[in-house]
Amino acid sequence: MKSEGAAAAAPPAGMERFSSPGKGRGLRALRHFRVGDLVFACPAYTYVLTDNERGNHCDYCFTRKEGLSKCGRCKQAFYCNVDCQKSDWPMHKLECSAMCAFGQNWNPSETVRLTARIIAKQKTTQERTQSERLLSVKEFESHMDKLDNEKKELIQNDIAALHHFFSKHLSYPDNAALEILFAQVNCNGFTIEDEELSHLGSAIFPDVALMNHSCCPNVIVTYKGTLAEVRAVQEIKAGDEIFTSYIDLLYPTEDRNDRLKDSYFFSCECKECTTKAKDAAKMEIRKMNEPPKPEAIRDMVKYARNIIEEFRRAKHYKNILCFCFIRLWCNADICVCTC
Repeated sequence: MKSEGAAAAAPPAGMERFSSPGKGRGLRALRHFRVGDLVFACPAYTYVLTDNERGNHCDYCFTRKEGLSKCGRCKQAFYCNVDCQKSDWPMHKLECSAMCAFGQNWNPSETVRLTARIIAKQKTTQERTQSERLLSVKEFESHMDKLDNEKKELIQNDIAALHHFFSKHLSYPDNAALEILFAQVNCNGFTIEDEELSHLGSAIFPDVALMNHSCCPNVIVTYKGTLAEVRAVQEIKAGDEIFTSYIDLLYPTEDRNDRLKDSYFFSCECKECTTKAKDAAKMEIRKMNEPPKPEAIRDMVKYARNIIEEFRRAKHYKNILCFCFIRLWCNADICVCTC
């Protein structure tokens, strides 16, 4: 069986798992992080490329390039080179024959494909992986007791699709265990996006999933291929909890909490939610439908030029995304950094 080595047990430097009051498990900083610092990185435990990007991105490393080589059998998976193809085979073999057999009728959802890969990986990898240094996949919250009938029915549909598309190449746990696993994936899965925020695929990042939510986050998660990078967007002191945002922060408080309750089964009580101080500004932003006036366009161009100069003066190119995040919110008068 594959083992990822003893190093997998070592937690990321500068942080620890702890019991967060009122929130359960959480992630806490053990040292100071400045704005733009890489707090930690986490490789995907498993992942799938979205169907719409097949042929544009490598199925293994998610690199975008022209002239990708396709799988000689199914013709539906694409790779940078032989190394990427060989590395992806343990996962692609779950789908390759089925893609050939089903042809145009091959259409499992990303959630079903991702869950199939989790099951396959758990059968071949017994030790904790480099993605699980703080939290293992088996420890994920499922919130099974909070699911309504509609969500339970959707899970049953996913289980049926799993059996339909993967039965010849995968042995499953019993139905009760599958219900829990799908519920875990629904609550803990991530959408991988490119630099333009276009959807590339879905993935499981266990250590990233340990972070609790705040509408005043002090970190953001970005992606480099199938690697998640967590970077500070506020100053983080030793002892501070590390928070990310699970949702779009441009929604007003009531809408944000509706989304949190529907997907994650909790309401947020951060400063942004308790004061609702920025709701009016957010409502105005969301109601903007008319094109900007010429003078507004001139101001935006001037602003963009100033920001480009800031980027050029940045000490490291990886700080640019954090600058974008901070400037976007500050310019909209809803800066998360002032929470």
